[in-house]
Amino acid sequence: MKKWLSAAVISSVFSMPALADAEKIGWKDLLPEGFTPPPVRPQSYYDANPEADKQTHLDAPVVEALNGKTVRIPGYVVQLEGNADAVTEFLLVPYFGACIHVPPPPPNQIIHVVYEEGVPYEHTYDAVWVEGTLKTERTEGELAVTGYSMTASSVEVYQ
Repeated sequence: MKKWLSAAVISSVFSMPALADAEKIGWKDLLPEGFTPPPVRPQSYYDANPEADKQTHLDAPVVEALNGKTVRIPGYVVQLEGNADAVTEFLLVPYFGACIHVPPPPPNQIIHVVYEEGVPYEHTYDAVWVEGTLKTERTEGELAVTGYSMTASSVEVYQ
């Protein structure tokens, strides 16, 4: 199991040009028909119910038709690995605070991303667009189980 660095939200303009064949998708597109993710609750709920502060639906199904597709999806970055200058591995999540302040969403709502170019550490507070080839691949780490993975070709500020 990989050791993951402490989590944080990341963003800025640090990318290559958008891929011409990238399909713009949203988080609902990662949910198979008939699967409903659990509601997102405020931190105060988890403070009052600490037993509920864990990732659920670990067997959440993925959309196999997305395997191998080049996509562009917005989200928030949770740092996992990096070098002295930038974050090179992260979890992309659909809302601010996922995996940090509230429990992680189900695996089919988290993408494990590797971005060799790296996201500079000083850009750690905004939403981002991430482009790359999506894989239906489960990974398990200290922060969360993921249902998708991606090697990013670009990461840029969400606009």
